[in-house]
This record gives sequence, C-alpha cells and structure tokens, in this order.
Amino acid sequence: MPDLRDVFLCHAWDDRKGAAKELHDSLESLGVSVWFSEKDVALGTGLLREIDKGLVKSRVGIVLVTPALLSRLRGEGIADKELSALLARDLLVPIVHNTTYEALREVSPLLGSRSGLSTAEEPMANVAAKLAELVTL
Repeated sequence: MPDLRDVFLCHAWDDRKGAAKELHDSLESLGVSVWFSEKDVALGTGLLREIDKGLVKSRVGIVLVTPALLSRLRGEGIADKELSALLARDLLVPIVHNTTYEALREVSPLLGSRSGLSTAEEPMANVAAKLAELVTL
C-alpha cells in the first residue's frame, strides 16, 4: 500500500499550529513518518475521506490530548470520529499535554485506560523520542 505512515496524529483543530505541530516536527526530525492533517489534506479535498485514508495507511495512532481536544470530543466533531476509529486499534498512544489523565478519563474512559505519556512529566522532545522508539520496534 503506497504512502504508508508510521503514525497517525489525532489532534484538535485548535492545536494544529502549536502542540500538534511541535509533536509532528519532533517526530519527523527523528525519522518517523507522520500523517498530519495540516500537510496531508490538500485544498479542495474532502476532509473526512482524507482522514479515513490516513487512518488506513498508518501503523500507530497517537492522540494528542489537550484541553481543546477534550472540548472537541464532548462536541462529537471530527476529532471524535478519529478517536472512534483509533480506539479499535491495538496500538494507540495518548499524549497528555496541558491537562491530566483524570480529565481524559472523564471524557473518554477507553482512551484514558491506555498507557501513554505526559508532557507534564517530560518535554515534548522526550515524548517524541519515546514514540520514535516504539514505531521502530
């Protein structure tokens, strides 16, 4: 299958130029190929269909959990649809940023039950390095 990616990065729209871009850039600098809506959805294409294709072509799901994402999940928007598809996978890693696992479990007990990483415990660069190790196994 062409254009396979190591990871699919699920994030809130509000984080696309901040934390999500930082994580994307850190992963790519470590040689990890990332499906990231900011670069993988061309102008004029259907967003949901492109996301669907990205999900199929990615080996590991990463969910960047921020206050904005938690708010979006409550609203059942596109991030909620991505999360629903990702929860069916074996390899799904939540990255908690500027929030807590407790807050995550209030919105998504299934995602909150997955082992993941927190930027409160280590910087984003270290989080990216651990993810890079995971996808090169």
